[in-house]
Amino acid sequence: MDREPTISQDVTPKAVRRGLGRDAFVASICGGVVALMVGASYAAVPFYNWFCRATGFNGTTQVATSAPATGPIARKIAVRFDSNVAPGLPWKFEPEQTEVEVNIGQVTTIYYTVTNQAARTTAGQAAYNVAPLTVGSYFQKINCFCFTEQTMAPGEKREMPVVFYVDPSIVDDHDNDGLGTITLSYTFYPVKDPVVKPLASGDDDKRKGNLQPPG
Repeated sequence: MDREPTISQDVTPKAVRRGLGRDAFVASICGGVVALMVGASYAAVPFYNWFCRATGFNGTTQVATSAPATGPIARKIAVRFDSNVAPGLPWKFEPEQTEVEVNIGQVTTIYYTVTNQAARTTAGQAAYNVAPLTVGSYFQKINCFCFTEQTMAPGEKREMPVVFYVDPSIVDDHDNDGLGTITLSYTFYPVKDPVVKPLASGDDDKRKGNLQPPG
């Protein structure tokens, strides 16, 4: 009599174990990807802010510690000033001049005025950019009220300076050969939990020339 074929009893268990092992491996990879994506989402905002400051992307201006080494050049450019206040902040905010014409590389000081129209102390922080967005890496600020949070007493009016220059290296960027005007724009946003600190003294007594770099 022919012997009936036999089936190994451990074939199915081994296959099942291999399948479970493969599923566990895939699951671990998916879990790692999810964890990486969550971590990246938390890091995205500070990385984006750092990237904008480093490159001038999206019109983000730069911070300078001194005047340009080459000094002003003959080419002139107009700089316009824009001001905005976000809802929830009872401030009146406007530039003292809406436009100035400067030599590229010339260190210039202009002032914005801000008035707290509330009967209580309020605080705000200014966000900023320049247009066209491609000139952010050439717009250098030596000093600016936007560097710090501003706390205003009830009814207080303050003159706040911006010290800036347009980097002479912009003339080497031929995409900006026809550039005649730069717009510097600020928007003040309310700060819900302001840092407790003494109210800043007005800087209007420093109008004798340009302000020095912070620090």
